[in-house]
Amino acid sequence: MTHTTAAPLARLPSLDQFRGYTVAAMFVVNFLGGYQNTPALLRHHNTWCSYADTVMPQFFFAVGMALRLVLLREEETCGRGKALARGAQRGLLLMLVGFMWYHPGRDYDTWAVLTGTAMGEVLRDVFLTNAFQALTHIGAATLWVLPVITRGAGARVGYAVASAGLHLWLSHAGWYETLHVWGVIDGGPLGFLTWTLPVLAGSLALDVVRSAAEGGMKRLLSAAAATMLAGYSLACLTNGGVIAAPPFVPPWHVPDIWTMSQRAGSVPYLLFSAGFSLAVYAGFVWWSDRRGGRLAVFTDLGQNALAAYLIHMVIMGLLGHVGPKDSPLGYAVVLSSGGFALSWAAVRWLNARRLFLRL
Repeated sequence: MTHTTAAPLARLPSLDQFRGYTVAAMFVVNFLGGYQNTPALLRHHNTWCSYADTVMPQFFFAVGMALRLVLLREEETCGRGKALARGAQRGLLLMLVGFMWYHPGRDYDTWAVLTGTAMGEVLRDVFLTNAFQALTHIGAATLWVLPVITRGAGARVGYAVASAGLHLWLSHAGWYETLHVWGVIDGGPLGFLTWTLPVLAGSLALDVVRSAAEGGMKRLLSAAAATMLAGYSLACLTNGGVIAAPPFVPPWHVPDIWTMSQRAGSVPYLLFSAGFSLAVYAGFVWWSDRRGGRLAVFTDLGQNALAAYLIHMVIMGLLGHVGPKDSPLGYAVVLSSGGFALSWAAVRWLNARRLFLRL
């Protein structure tokens, strides 16, 4: 989302349009997702994968594409060491922005409450729970993949498998229970291990569209199908091995480490979502790269994605004062549409003045 430059992106219209679509999808599910009457597929869940839960992984997929593209170019011009140092700087800056942007998971509104809480709990609440959301996770995942992001496909696939395996081992060893006790979202401070999956999937997709004839549509779709099937197959290890509810369907089994869960940042969830991202991106390769398709809203939002994210979060907070959670669906749609329009207009205003927020 943030590791881009104008020149390399100009060669891949599909990436810019895909990123803009992802921002637009984020607007829809975030503005609407807080209302009780919104359809379940457009709301986030902790025990199954809805459409809303596939949006955030698509940001990581786009980050993986752009990060590899930029670092390969920087390696050519200034060497691997300087390229990695710049990548690390971007990741650390994004984590810093995340820590400053997100509120702690608990308010210490009196001195008695603060001094009466163990220092370990204070540090956990401030730095390890609510602080790990989208921006922080992107920064952490960026840092984690730097050793392999410019390496060959085999190294990246192996790194993804090892990261997923480490997350599964830690989850089995107690992290799965701990993250629920802490009340984290998006996998918490260990989420970078699995958010790595869509990042590296994006880096592999970049290789395909840059080397294959006509954008490698068949390769992208085949990889998408295989990856989504692998994610669902792992989900079927739940409860000792049962036929799990497929993606986009509420579960009929007790959740565990194999459940597709955005809260847990589980391996099956992010593996499936990486495949889903591949499939969606393949559609943009066909529509944008091969047929020249563009939508103004995707262009505007894709050019300034970080600004769009921050702006829509502010507008969400403002609309929350006049949007009760139990609002009728019609009212929620009207209010959310206004939030979408305001966010888009603000980003378009920034773009017109060439004010781009990038790290």
